[in-house]
Amino acid sequence: MTTTVITLALLAAVLHATWNAFLRTGADRLWTVTVMSFSSTIVALPLALIYALPAPAAWPYVILSACLQIGYSTFLVAAYRNGELGQVYPIVRGTVPLLVALGDFLFANQNLDTQQTVGVVLVALGIMSLSLGKGRAATSSILFAIATGAIIASYATVDAIGVRKAGTTGGYTAWVLIIYGMLMPATFVLWRGKLSVDIRSPETRRALFGGLFAMMGYGIIVAAFALGPAGPITALRETSVVFAALIGRMFLSEQLTVRRVLSCIVVALGAISLGYQ
Repeated sequence: MTTTVITLALLAAVLHATWNAFLRTGADRLWTVTVMSFSSTIVALPLALIYALPAPAAWPYVILSACLQIGYSTFLVAAYRNGELGQVYPIVRGTVPLLVALGDFLFANQNLDTQQTVGVVLVALGIMSLSLGKGRAATSSILFAIATGAIIASYATVDAIGVRKAGTTGGYTAWVLIIYGMLMPATFVLWRGKLSVDIRSPETRRALFGGLFAMMGYGIIVAAFALGPAGPITALRETSVVFAALIGRMFLSEQLTVRRVLSCIVVALGAISLGYQ
């Protein structure tokens, strides 16, 4: 873990929390996440021309991953409807490693070691602290946040299998993003009937920037994985839950109580314990 790798992992954490802040501030969050998808499509199209097509066996995984990411986007929008960034984001991020660890234990016959057990307990306690008591998010937002985490864990599993079958990481990623970029506007039109985008609008530019932040965060974490060990990098990225609480306070005027800070730190420590393998 060189200084460069540590810096990249932390920068990816900040960028991931930041694009969620862009989404949280959108007046119409479904519209915002749809316009955000344009940024990933613009980046993915030239990559699809550069890299080889995924192998035929990988295409079901490409399509399934794109569909799951539609679910991820729409459920995240619903989670932010009645919940603040500093509440919803830690629940979403904490749910992912928690469900992965529990899934390995229940379905893959993998026993949890002491470190993983501590991680599960910490994440569960942190999420419970954010979900209970005065000032908590609405129950619907909490449930949508947990469901969003479950979808993230699902498409991460699909991608882990699909990219091995594809024979090309770049081609697989590009086509997932392209199909997602086609399905997201279609989903918006299906729900709302019409998608209007004014490129001169500050709201449009803000959403496009948010999409670029999401793409930059993804590219930076991939670069970090190429330079250092995956476990510690994944663990460091989970510090994004603390950054989300700070961004919520500084830019969204959200409350930053001692309890919320401690809850976010507990979730981060639990996720780090689960990710540091």
